[in-house]
Amino acid sequence: MPAPASPCLQDCIARYAAAIPGLAELGKRLATTHDAGALIDLHEQCALLLEQAMWSAEADFPPLLASYQALFREQEALIRQRGKDDRHHFILGIPVADRPSHLRACLESIYQVCMLFDYGGHASGRWDRIQVVVSEDSRDEANVRRHIELVEEYRRKGLQVVHFGLAEQYELLHALPPHTRERLGNLLTTQPREKFSLKGQAANRNLSYLKFLQLTENRHNTLYYLVDSDQSLCVNRQTASGEEVVAALNYFHAIDRIFRTTDTLMLTGKLVGDPPVSPAVMAANFLDDVSAFFTRLAALRADQACQFHAPPRQPAGDAAYHDMARLFGFDNQPAAFPYSCRLAGEHDHRACLADFARRLNAFFFGEHLTRKTGFAYGSGFAQLAPARTVYPGNYIVNYAGLKYVIPFGHLRLRMSGPTAGRLIAAEIRERFASFNMPNLHRRTTEAGCGDDFRPGVEVDEASVDLSNEFERQFFGDLMLFSTEALVKRADVTRPFAQDTIEAVVAEKEAELLALYQQKHDAIVDKNRQLNALVFDAGHWWLHAREHSPDLAHALRQVRAFIDNIDRNFGEHASAWGQIQSAEHRAQRKRQIVKALMNYRAERDAWDSLF
Repeated sequence: MPAPASPCLQDCIARYAAAIPGLAELGKRLATTHDAGALIDLHEQCALLLEQAMWSAEADFPPLLASYQALFREQEALIRQRGKDDRHHFILGIPVADRPSHLRACLESIYQVCMLFDYGGHASGRWDRIQVVVSEDSRDEANVRRHIELVEEYRRKGLQVVHFGLAEQYELLHALPPHTRERLGNLLTTQPREKFSLKGQAANRNLSYLKFLQLTENRHNTLYYLVDSDQSLCVNRQTASGEEVVAALNYFHAIDRIFRTTDTLMLTGKLVGDPPVSPAVMAANFLDDVSAFFTRLAALRADQACQFHAPPRQPAGDAAYHDMARLFGFDNQPAAFPYSCRLAGEHDHRACLADFARRLNAFFFGEHLTRKTGFAYGSGFAQLAPARTVYPGNYIVNYAGLKYVIPFGHLRLRMSGPTAGRLIAAEIRERFASFNMPNLHRRTTEAGCGDDFRPGVEVDEASVDLSNEFERQFFGDLMLFSTEALVKRADVTRPFAQDTIEAVVAEKEAELLALYQQKHDAIVDKNRQLNALVFDAGHWWLHAREHSPDLAHALRQVRAFIDNIDRNFGEHASAWGQIQSAEHRAQRKRQIVKALMNYRAERDAWDSLF
């Protein structure tokens, strides 16, 4: 019996056999293959060889990517022809609060992965093995309507998307037995029906698990994939002309294989693109980079062709954006990273400065202009490593892994994912793993900063107030590093003792206060130096603004940036006052101690749902 036709596989071998080692041997095996299963396996081997070539430095990326995607689509067709398919179904959860532009980008990326790689096929007109739950948490009714419209739009395109609205969430929550619901109040929510929006990302995500249970048809063959609305299933790659976004990772295929071939319970990917942390822990290094930009700009002529287009000398490494990266075990980064101008075509330094200033205040919404993380293929996608951090916008669990929830959402602290990761890693060890399939993280969209809701960030025409987020960052760090130390001293499967918790929290409080004081002093000094460099040193832009409305506006934007840095991180910043207040710290510490004491009991109540 002849083997099914495989024109894409044959084309890949014919086109690339001379350039990619191993393909010629696959061609010989193809000539004698008549079994559908063996043919499917040849597609798998060919895809791996293409993948490795595609991400090599000298690769002609676009045609290799097109062949790579076509190869997987052909493999999917062969699996359907064979008739036997025991691979996983996926239920994706997207918590969203007042972010229609982000939600569109997220849904579009899922649609592109389905269309380009065709996991599970869509002979019925929809992708049968992929379901998406949009879990609503918006306060603005107009945004709720826009989210529902997006759900309907992508349903028409073939995605199985459901809108998990506030009323349905409330009903599912209150379908739980009252005693269970009471015990889970901190993990889910205790908010009343009339105020059921803005519960927070952790509570909204955990509530979506109730919907997952309702949708699950086969608990042994379903994976649950949590994705944040400001993330997309694609990655960035650096080219000679700048950054390019590509749908080059076959997420569902790779994740399915990992869970079928290992005993993994929870799998987490990382993020590329914008940093996953608050501006509160990036301000010092960003000021270094802004000052480096203006120092270099001062030595160049205003009317000179823009000199800020050289490719990065080196990629930003892990946590290069973090002022206290050494806390997480990462090495120091260079003092400053250069700015890459995004303008195309001929332009001078006046235009470059105007565009730089236009983007500058996006920093307060989490965008770092100089230290974005780029994708690195490394040893491949499926190489597993022990994990210690849950990335809340990119993790996958099987049914048994649903137990390992992200706790402490009622405290509204930042760093909830790393904190949960320390607890989970202490309990299941290597069965909590990370893999190299990041999502692209974009803090802002083309609609601008004003189109994005971020908890703890207040915006008006003249200023941005991060005080709430900054306070939650400090005490989130205190919770994280206390938990990290606690799981080394106590058994995570038993209730933590109060005196042990209090001793650890006091120890970590002293360490963090010293580090935050150093960072605070550095920010104040760096901001003062930046102000002097831009406005007091007599550089060309001060004279040029008298004849250029664009430059005058740009310098007002730079002034607003410096003022916002001072307002949020300076001597009189309200969050800094809270962190320094012994009374406020004592209140937060009591909350942290109580939450850690209750962790085991809450987990036991949660585990009873599964």
